[in-house]
Amino acid sequence: MVEAAEAEALVWAAPADPRGLSRILQAHPGICWVQLPWAGVEPYLGVLDDARVWTSGKGVYSEPVAEHALTLLLAGLRGVGRYARAGQWSGPTGTNLLGAPVTIVGGGGITASLLRLLGPFGADVTVVRRRAAPMAGAHAVVTPDQLDAALDGAVGVVLAVALTPATRGMIGAGRLARMAGEGWLVNVARGEHVITSDLVDALRADVIAGAALDVTDPEPLPRHHALWSLPNCIITPHVGNTPAMAMPLLSARVADNVRRHGAGEALVGVVDIGSGY
Repeated sequence: MVEAAEAEALVWAAPADPRGLSRILQAHPGICWVQLPWAGVEPYLGVLDDARVWTSGKGVYSEPVAEHALTLLLAGLRGVGRYARAGQWSGPTGTNLLGAPVTIVGGGGITASLLRLLGPFGADVTVVRRRAAPMAGAHAVVTPDQLDAALDGAVGVVLAVALTPATRGMIGAGRLARMAGEGWLVNVARGEHVITSDLVDALRADVIAGAALDVTDPEPLPRHHALWSLPNCIITPHVGNTPAMAMPLLSARVADNVRRHGAGEALVGVVDIGSGY
C-alpha cells in the first residue's frame, strides 16, 4: 500500500463517489489500473477512459444473486407473496417451475450459476445473450434480435443483463404481453430494464401473474409507489447480494487481481468500455 502519487493501481471502494475517483486520476496520471467494487459500472461511465485498464466486480456476485433470483421465481410461481399477505386461510394457487419454459436475459456469471440451480427442476431454459454460444444447462441460446420469440409463452423471465442503452427499457407492455398469463417476471439486474408504468398496468390487468423485483426504477422505490400495494408484486430492496455476502467475494477478487497484476497476468473482470460493462 502506497500513497496515490506513487501508485500504479487503485482499488476504489466508494461507489457513490465517481467524482472523487475522477479527481484522484486527474491528479495522479501514473495510475494505470483501477479496480471498481461492483459488477455494474454505470456510476463511472463519465470517468472510464482508454488511458488505463479498468476492472469491475462482474462475476464476483454470481452465486448469491442467482440464488436470490431462484428464490424470487419460486416465491412468485408458488404464490408465497399472496399467502404472506392474506391474513386469513385462502384457496390454492401456484404454478410449477418443474418443466416450465423459462427465459433468462443475459449470458454472464449470474446466468451460468442460475442455469446450474435450475437443473434439478428440468426447466426448458432459453438464454438471450449477445453471442449465441452454448451455455451448460440451457436448451437454447439466442441473440437479442430473437428476444420477442424467446418471451412467447415463458412462465419465468429472469433479467440478469448489464444496463446499456440497448437494454434500458427493454421490457415494456408489448413484451410483457408475450409472456404466459401465469408467468412471473424476475429482475435481479437493474430497474431501468423495465418500463415501470407498463409493468404496473400489466400487473393490475393480470396480463402476467406477477413480478418479483430486487431492483426498481426509481430506486429506492418511494414509500407510496403503486408497486408496493399490488398483491402480485414481490419487492426486495436490492439485496440479491448483501454486504455480508459481498465483502469476502470482493476481497478474494481484489487479492487475485493484485496477484495477477504483480505477476504480469491477465486481470479478471476487465471492463469493455465500448460496451459499457
